[in-house]
Amino acid sequence: MSSASVPSSYVASTPPRHGRNMAAVIVLIPVLVALALWAFAWPAARTAPRDLPLGVAGSVTATAPIEKQLAQQNGAFEIHRYADEAAARDAIEDRTVYGAIVATGQGPKLLTASAASPLVAQLLQQSVAGQAPEGTNVTTVDVVPAPAEDPRGAALTSSVLPMGLAGVAAGSIATLLGLRGFRAAGALTGTALFVGLVAAALTHSWLGILSGDWWVEAGALSLSTLAVSGAVAGLAALVGPPGIGLGAFLVVLLGNPFSGASSAPEMLPEPVGTIGQWLPPGAGASLLRSVSFFDGAAATGPALTLTWWAVLGLGAVLLGDTLKRRRSAPIKTVTAREPALVN
Repeated sequence: MSSASVPSSYVASTPPRHGRNMAAVIVLIPVLVALALWAFAWPAARTAPRDLPLGVAGSVTATAPIEKQLAQQNGAFEIHRYADEAAARDAIEDRTVYGAIVATGQGPKLLTASAASPLVAQLLQQSVAGQAPEGTNVTTVDVVPAPAEDPRGAALTSSVLPMGLAGVAAGSIATLLGLRGFRAAGALTGTALFVGLVAAALTHSWLGILSGDWWVEAGALSLSTLAVSGAVAGLAALVGPPGIGLGAFLVVLLGNPFSGASSAPEMLPEPVGTIGQWLPPGAGASLLRSVSFFDGAAATGPALTLTWWAVLGLGAVLLGDTLKRRRSAPIKTVTAREPALVN
């Protein structure tokens, strides 16, 4: 084709458009990298206890020195007082506190729950041992131990991101395949149920990193997946394809590092720890720990959070379909008839 046959408007408009695309790539990628580093690296670099719930058990006279030492750690611990060791154990099993220091005649006794957070259990051991008088032997009892197959909780932590990705994938594929309304809601629900069964078979039956009721764990994993897939598909139904990116941003870029699954929400800088529990990955991790290791203690909050995400997401899918049908419906015109002439 000769240059004379090329429209002048095309020749004039091509360089500016290419230049804008180049500028967008050059600027957008570093911004995304900076955002990802902030979301993942900043909480990890600032991991430290902040109002971490910790119990102190014993008489007022015996526990006063312990409480004074803990109060000097700049708000690291939120102190809960208990009359004796039995009450402190109950509080740990109910997930009210992560551990407890019991004042005994032989010195402090530390109760931990590595199933709640191996990192927190290790931190408490180091903190109590460091504050004990020289030559004092601190007895440590793991009230709710982590599974022998996953003593550091690494496998449980590693399951948070795949579950989030499964939800993002389900919501994205349902949207891209053109599923709408009740068909989309049914596909997302069915997918979440199968994902939960497969995930429970892998984590509980094969790897042995979960030790609770198999079907309850499968239900928790299914609900976590549905919360994510519903949110992604719901956003896409309301705002179009950009909703997929927005859903992935909330779940992968924010939800995963803000979940506190590898440590604890109280170990993350504020308000990251709180925000993380409002998002599906954080709520899902907390729910899975509760139903797997603590007989469902403290499971209501994260279960409700995931349920709201799922309900609102599926509701957005149905609403988006309704709005699209109304916009695409043909407009009926009514032609006025002239009145009949009276003879």
